[in-house]
Amino acid sequence: MINLQNFSIEYIVVGMALIILYLLYYVYTKDAQYSRNIRSVASVVEDLNRELFYLKKNLTDTQNGLQENSQRMNDEEIYQEIERSVYDMVQPISMGIKQLQENMNAIDASIDGRISQLESGVKQISIPTSIHGNDDEKIMSLFKQGVSLETISKELHISQPEVEFVLKINKIK
Repeated sequence: MINLQNFSIEYIVVGMALIILYLLYYVYTKDAQYSRNIRSVASVVEDLNRELFYLKKNLTDTQNGLQENSQRMNDEEIYQEIERSVYDMVQPISMGIKQLQENMNAIDASIDGRISQLESGVKQISIPTSIHGNDDEKIMSLFKQGVSLETISKELHISQPEVEFVLKINKIK
């Protein structure tokens, strides 16, 4: 009988170890996927920075060209031209930043959802109550007092086969 208990506990431990290994593998693969996503986001940011550099250079060139032509234009026309140029340069950057923010929000929501799934999965793994010594002592004490198996199981909120198992393990029944 003792070998049977050790044998079943060993299966439980092996099963829990397999579940933990699977969860570790799952987290590792998801981490790799998120790393790839982050690298792609980083390349988009790099492209945006490069485009921003070229736009600033273009703006500088435009301003220099305006200064050369300023003799022919009044201040209001120069201001309007600069404003148009800046708007044309900022618009693609703004759109890129909005797209980047949407992608980051989607990744964040995905990560939060997967973490919640993992947490709920881990919470569902529980240790059987018959392993706890306090329940074993209560079961043996109540049985010695003449309380029926059904009453013991109801009172301690455990199944009747668990009550019988504890009594058999302790060689009382």
